[in-house]
Amino acid sequence: MALTLFANHIVKRYGGVIAVRDGSLSITSGEVVTLVGANGSGKSTLSKVITGVAAPNEGQLLLDGKEVHFASPQAAKKLGITAVYQELSLVPDMTVAENIWLSHEPLRAGLGVRGGEIRRRTRDLLALFEGTVSPRLQPDTFVNTLPPDERQIVEILKAISNQPRLVIFDEATASLDSAQVDRLFDLIGEWKRDGMAIVLITHRMEEIFRVADRVTVMRNGQTVGTVDIGATSEGEIVQMMIEGASSPGDIRMTPVEVSAPVRLEVSGLHAGRVRGVDLTLRDGELLGLGGLQGQGQTDLLLALFGALPYTGTVTLAGRRIRFRHPRDAMRSEVAFVPGDRGSEGLMLSRSILENFLLPSWRRFGLIHDVQAARGAASSAAEDLSLVYSTLDAPASSLSGGNAQKVVIGKWLLREPKLLLLNDPTKGVDVGAKGEFYALLKQLTQQGTAILFYSSDDDELLGLCNRVLVLQDGLVRDELSGDRLTRSNLVAASLGTGHGKH
Repeated sequence: MALTLFANHIVKRYGGVIAVRDGSLSITSGEVVTLVGANGSGKSTLSKVITGVAAPNEGQLLLDGKEVHFASPQAAKKLGITAVYQELSLVPDMTVAENIWLSHEPLRAGLGVRGGEIRRRTRDLLALFEGTVSPRLQPDTFVNTLPPDERQIVEILKAISNQPRLVIFDEATASLDSAQVDRLFDLIGEWKRDGMAIVLITHRMEEIFRVADRVTVMRNGQTVGTVDIGATSEGEIVQMMIEGASSPGDIRMTPVEVSAPVRLEVSGLHAGRVRGVDLTLRDGELLGLGGLQGQGQTDLLLALFGALPYTGTVTLAGRRIRFRHPRDAMRSEVAFVPGDRGSEGLMLSRSILENFLLPSWRRFGLIHDVQAARGAASSAAEDLSLVYSTLDAPASSLSGGNAQKVVIGKWLLREPKLLLLNDPTKGVDVGAKGEFYALLKQLTQQGTAILFYSSDDDELLGLCNRVLVLQDGLVRDELSGDRLTRSNLVAASLGTGHGKH
């Protein structure tokens, strides 16, 4: 059934905070619109108004020419509107099939849920991603046993199971590998041809130009423009999003002298998917870890932080160590910043202040000097250009980019000598990334050694002077100098390069 939706001059306030001050978006059946803007610009809030998660304070929603007021997401779903959000809504202790069909299970008159029908329909949905997921992804598999990419796919299939007319994908590709992204975009093309309307919220420029018909840009809670994809460029979109945005190439790290002290030396490390990694990292160096997602990068970082058992030799500042717990690593001036801020990096229900100080309370005495602690957190927030209402506000009140700043800032308060970063800019906008890149440069200039995994090839190519490319748990190539190119990075990621040099 055809759809036309207009969100006109939407205003949404949360107490004294204006999340959206003038948001507008239009879309019709058979169209893909990308919604872009800096974190905190109002994209997710506008999408929540459209899907019934949040009620607008002002403005108008017109669906098929009639004004609508959604009291809940269920009300929106009944009219064919649903979303796939960045923070997953799955129930971990339920199966894949139970999650997909939750609240709209096929029923047999008077006899309850049709279990066989649910499993059959679930298998049909899973077949949409056949060849890009593991054999363990089955209707009866419990969601809490799945890796992040397959959970994201279940979330996507859950939305599609409603047979919607409009789907909003909010950073739905952030956890997917390249093959899964390719498949999702193939499906989006099919759904578009079938008449579905699709809104894609993304921070990946390549995705915008790959699938969009039009781009709507928000800044500071306002819609600042909508342009046809064929009549714009990357530079024009960035300028609409934020003035003076930095790109990785603007802040390439200064090469480290070979005489710089070695901070970390790893030999023959095996852990999880890692199958024998060697590396050397010097003080003041940012060493990149590349390759497709799930090739051992995260396991390597977790092992070095004492969160995953390993075999092999690890030497830190000339001393052979074996961390058995993250607290051992913390005592040795090692910090770890996860990419999944929602489940691993923050206590969302606790205050920004508590999150900042969680690893550092002992600095402020057995009887905590709260005033000193608050001062330290306030200073860190200022250094990070954190946008927040008050330190006592819950971390859940922060936009994605600002939430990630807290994840990073809480560790910087400990002044680590070795910083382990696990895809830290995933789902972070252009402006926040620029600030983060500048922070990395400042840290390396102060002598901090950084081991940096990124799923964004542009970051690795733009920031790093040296990149180790992992594939199947092995370092397939070490790229530097003239060899640090996109073609070599892709070839090594696929295991088709010429081997480690």
